Amino acid sequence: MALYTHHLPRWKKEEVEAIKRGVAEHTLVGVVDMYGIPASQVQQIRRNLRGTATVKMARNTLIEHAFTELGGDVEGLKEHAEGQSALIFTNENPFKLFKLLEKTKTKMAAKPGETAPEDVVVPKGPTSFKPGPIVGELQQVGIPAAIEGGKVKIRETKTVVKKGEVISKKVADALVKLGIKPMDVGLVLQAAYYRNTIFTPDLLAIDQEAYANNIALAARQAFNLSVNAAIPTPTTIGAIIGRAVREARSVGVEAPIYEKDIADLIIGRAQREMLVVALAAQDHGFELDEATLKAASAATAAAPAAAPAAVEAKPEEEETEEEKKEEEEESGMAGLGALFG
Repeated sequence: MALYTHHLPRWKKEEVEAIKRGVAEHTLVGVVDMYGIPASQVQQIRRNLRGTATVKMARNTLIEHAFTELGGDVEGLKEHAEGQSALIFTNENPFKLFKLLEKTKTKMAAKPGETAPEDVVVPKGPTSFKPGPIVGELQQVGIPAAIEGGKVKIRETKTVVKKGEVISKKVADALVKLGIKPMDVGLVLQAAYYRNTIFTPDLLAIDQEAYANNIALAARQAFNLSVNAAIPTPTTIGAIIGRAVREARSVGVEAPIYEKDIADLIIGRAQREMLVVALAAQDHGFELDEATLKAASAATAAAPAAAPAAVEAKPEEEETEEEKKEEEEESGMAGLGALFG
């Protein structure tokens, strides 16, 4: 729809230009709903947002004029300028702005004709009211009130208005008397234009903690996938090599393949199996001399300690250090060749 700005009065043209400047000077412009916010709270919100965002009051028709003249993706914001709208300008990202505006909201009493933002629930329990007409007033709106111990008591928790329903005058009056304030009053972000994209509240209302947990879970799953599939990356190469070493040693022990690095593991396993056989034989009536049992027990206890001792032991043969290294490398390659064909 064409809007003819040149036919507007001077002050309206100045308002349109001010809106266009605000869009040009900031990375984000949003449309907010200010319905039901007391003037004192509006001033407090502006003070709280000072230095972070600027709130500009404007008529919806002038907002439409400005966005139409700007054109492009930002023009889509004019569809969200309904009711008591205002504009907000900031250089923050839309997610941070949404969170800031949510903090401006306070609880207020419901007025007749307003729509419940959430289920309005009256909890059970005693009240401060003495017996009187209040009992009938509460019962008329479906609140199960009764007299108990000289006081009015709500006998059970009751949902008097469901989310999206209109609050009647009788219900609003009853809620005021009970001190229940179901309405969230504050700047409500209807839409925000940021980096050529329009964001609506359903995209911005995210659980940051759950979002961070999902990212962490995805990172762990990606790491495990990379390790299990043997896809080397700077992050996973160490884990992949470590796993390969452990699996190679396990194969060497099971085979068994008598290599220097796993010989102690093979011997230790044989010693443990010997002890199991000896103890099983004793359980079936075979008599084992004390020396045999002690030797088996000692061998099992000494097996873990044998490995470092074997590593530290030096061969008596008179070989040069270089010759020993060559032999170890050749032995290791032969062992890997046997393991992996």
